Amino acid sequence: MRRFAVTASALLAVALAACSTGDPEAAANGGTPASEGVAGGGGGTPASESVAGGGGNGRSPAPTDGDVQELRVRVLERLPHDAEAFTQGLELRGDVLYESTGLEGSSSVRRGPVGGAPTVRRDLPAPFFGEGLTLVGPRLWQLTWQNGIAFEREADTLKELRRVRYEGEGWGLCLDRTDGGTGGRLVMSDGSARLTFRDPETFEPTGHVDVTRAGAPVDQLNELECTPDGSVYANVYQTDTLVRIDPDTGAVTADIDAAGLLGPAELRAGARELNGIAAVPGGDEFLLTGKYWPRMFRVEFVAR
Repeated sequence: MRRFAVTASALLAVALAACSTGDPEAAANGGTPASEGVAGGGGGTPASESVAGGGGNGRSPAPTDGDVQELRVRVLERLPHDAEAFTQGLELRGDVLYESTGLEGSSSVRRGPVGGAPTVRRDLPAPFFGEGLTLVGPRLWQLTWQNGIAFEREADTLKELRRVRYEGEGWGLCLDRTDGGTGGRLVMSDGSARLTFRDPETFEPTGHVDVTRAGAPVDQLNELECTPDGSVYANVYQTDTLVRIDPDTGAVTADIDAAGLLGPAELRAGARELNGIAAVPGGDEFLLTGKYWPRMFRVEFVAR
């Protein structure tokens, strides 16, 4: 096992070097495993370019490497997690955890207590490949990878309400409530450096922003989490790194090293990439897990 490099330049090199035809399938067929350490597709235009619907608006310049915070995880609690779950999306409402899992023929969406077995589960029929999810009031949106379908569901029962088509791949999804609109905006990733904004009612695209660190694109953006302060957190696929993003400018404001959460024995048992982040309501804590991980971690992000 190797310790993940902690410099901003090394993190950028990892992010730019990562290459994948699609998040979940590559992970299922030999993606890079989570790295041991101390627990604690494509580029786009610069973030200053103005885009429709509230994307990069040039209100602040892209930060230099020195402006990007270097953080690590500090583990507060270790919790059980289903080691057979190919985790693609995670969200917490109160003490109820929602989780989306992937792989064709075994994808699902689940609802239940944190650290406990789901009390409600809905399986997706083949050929659907489940991806990220987010809650919008009494409803839930769940993405699919290359199927071009978003499922709208009842949040309590997970019953399917309708299916909406979209272009491109679906990876991560979260609801940003800070854009000034009454219902907020959905933020969606597709494995590239671009985040697409969508209407939370219709799922229609309303704009986009390209994510950069010191002006260079940061791609392989995967599972997303929106937080009340207006930030978007993203897993960077095939790494033990998360990034914190300003969705108005696309600038990365923090790199977060999450290496070393699992030990060598758990990695040898088949645990794969870090993928799953959910903000704990009312504070600065998060839940983290990954694909086939036997544990979930309640953490906070602290200076390195």
